Amino acid sequence: MNTIMNAKEYHRPYPDTSTVPSELSFEDVWDGEAMSELVRSKSEHGEIPTFLFLGRKEVQLLKEYLAEVFGEESVINLHGTYYMGLDIVTVDCETFLSIGGRKVSQASKDLEAPRPAWRDLDSEGKWKFRV
Repeated sequence: MNTIMNAKEYHRPYPDTSTVPSELSFEDVWDGEAMSELVRSKSEHGEIPTFLFLGRKEVQLLKEYLAEVFGEESVINLHGTYYMGLDIVTVDCETFLSIGGRKVSQASKDLEAPRPAWRDLDSEGKWKFRV
């Protein structure tokens, strides 16, 4: 018996669509501006969301939108695809859209970069602690 599981798929935090409300609903087209607003509303203190959970309707709308922008041959499926920096996770339900998870933004990661050489005047100001 093969007991090896795909860890990336197994540990994803799938929402329970009966208790987690959909955060956006689209009629017939994907709304990139509404998505941008939702992502911004969920980003705070150097953290941004990680996952974009989509139901079947929203997956189809996003595919149509991406095909319009990049060409139909570019969008076969959304597996392993990122949209606005969010890892797309399909949820087995008719319609659903929610954003979840937290990750540190790139700006915060930049602080982990190598420190400047001692007394490097050009970059020393970036490392001063300011109250």
